[in-house]
Amino acid sequence: MYTKEEKSWILQDWANSAYSIMITTAILPIYFKSVAANAGISDSLSTAYWGYTNSVGTLLISCLAPILGTIADYQFFKKRFFSLFTCLGVACTLSFMFVPYDGWLMLLGLYALSLIGFSGANIFYDSFLIDVTTNERMDRISSAGYAYGYLGSSIPFIAFIVLKVTGILPIEEVTLVNIGFLMTAIWWLGFTIPFFKNVHQIHYLKKAKNPIQMSFKRLFNTLRQIRSYRTIALFLIAYFFYIDGVDTIFRMATSYGIDLGISATTLILILLVTQLIAFPFTILYGFFAKKWGAKCMILVAIVIYLIICIYAVFMDTVVDFWILAILVGTSQGGIQALSRSFYGKIIPKERSNEFYGFYNIFGKFSAIIGPALLGVITQLTGNTSYGVASLIVLFIIGGTLFLFVREKEI
Repeated sequence: MYTKEEKSWILQDWANSAYSIMITTAILPIYFKSVAANAGISDSLSTAYWGYTNSVGTLLISCLAPILGTIADYQFFKKRFFSLFTCLGVACTLSFMFVPYDGWLMLLGLYALSLIGFSGANIFYDSFLIDVTTNERMDRISSAGYAYGYLGSSIPFIAFIVLKVTGILPIEEVTLVNIGFLMTAIWWLGFTIPFFKNVHQIHYLKKAKNPIQMSFKRLFNTLRQIRSYRTIALFLIAYFFYIDGVDTIFRMATSYGIDLGISATTLILILLVTQLIAFPFTILYGFFAKKWGAKCMILVAIVIYLIICIYAVFMDTVVDFWILAILVGTSQGGIQALSRSFYGKIIPKERSNEFYGFYNIFGKFSAIIGPALLGVITQLTGNTSYGVASLIVLFIIGGTLFLFVREKEI
């Protein structure tokens, strides 16, 4: 069904998605809210700080993405950069264990660094997609990566839930959280080993004498010639807006749930169910993309996210949050997977890292606006629902622009 290279690439999503659910969405946000409350910070203010931290971390990696991607187009660089950022992310995840319970500011700083490691590694992971498969199989492989990522990340998540709910280990809550951090780091690094061994850069430029200097020149030349890449440019602008809404909802969901008065245990269970729902639906997005086209399915996902934002305004019960989480689960993986493969089919293969650098700066840089927007609106109104509602405009702009993107190959 899959080649060795495809399997190893898919398994990397299985590996690093543990960070997404355990650190970005579940354990760390809940733990941070507890630490912040212990320091006398209100729920709405700590939600805003969490949003600002996501914005700062994303800003830093966004500034690095284009130039790193351009350098990585030269032979041997892509794997080195991937390894460097992966190790940074894993090391920072482990370091959470050593932050004192009252060190909320230190916790935010380390989270920003771990986010840089995770996001930086994903720049090169995404671009390796064109090295492991063909254009005809790209939608399927990209969707499989996200799908198995949801499934794989659920395993350490379930283990953490079992330890938390059963109380099988006679340990304090802080110790349990530290075990969760440890499991995440081990899972991430361990399942990345096949990627290190089997995935290699196939499309590349021959190494230059001064690769950094030449990379800047290539980057500036691309910017000057942007009119020659109208389809790519229009897609990136559309992607900039709609993926911002997707990332913001994912990163801020847990803080939103806590503000609604939902218990930490219930939130963890809801997040687990969302992960399990995302697995088959992401596979379905890949299947229907082959039948109706990736563009059609991306637009379907944008419409579903508009419904999510509108529904969030009227949400005030646990049942409402369950419904919203299920809706997110149906489309979160699909829209990300098909956006990645759609882009991979319209860019020049030998310059994939340079163009995926732009892809990531538009995707990651956009994630600065959403969390900050949600944080500001929440802080001004004292109501997180209004912050979520403000994301509607991002999906409308992104979806409208995407309608004019032609699905073609370079």
